[in-house]
Amino acid sequence: MPLRTGTARPVSLLLAVVLAAVTLTGCALPELARDCEGTGDRVKETAALGILDSRPDGAAVARGFEEADAGCWADSGDVVVYAGRTYTFPGAQAEVTEHYRTAAVRDGWNPDPEALPGDLCFTREGMALSIVFLTAERLAEDGHGSRPDLTSGAGYSVSVDSYVNSGAEAGC
Repeated sequence: MPLRTGTARPVSLLLAVVLAAVTLTGCALPELARDCEGTGDRVKETAALGILDSRPDGAAVARGFEEADAGCWADSGDVVVYAGRTYTFPGAQAEVTEHYRTAAVRDGWNPDPEALPGDLCFTREGMALSIVFLTAERLAEDGHGSRPDLTSGAGYSVSVDSYVNSGAEAGC
């Protein structure tokens, strides 16, 4: 009596699920296979944007964040290049907000009309610029634990995201 391996049914089921997912999402297999290959120069260009180094007087690079965080991620066919910096500021969030509203516009960034009130988000040439104030909860979620140097005064990050080869509009 031959042994039954039972692999035909699970493989058929898996193929049916993949075919249904591709059909329902409108994704083609080449789109799902996109990755970050060849984005190195674009990552460097994004990390070198002047707005990432712009900061109000008194702001300092946060301890442990001396280098810009830059790279690329790919998910479901979307490829995104990103770069960001993290700063501490002994003053109020309002001072940081005022600085970036002025600096971003001066640097050619436009306020994103779809951003929520109070969000600091700008767009330019297919890129999105976000300034996000850090909280203990957000730091813990990102694996940085409790960082008193970032939770007193105004700990914040400045980041730029840009979609690669997808035609998607960058926004907040």
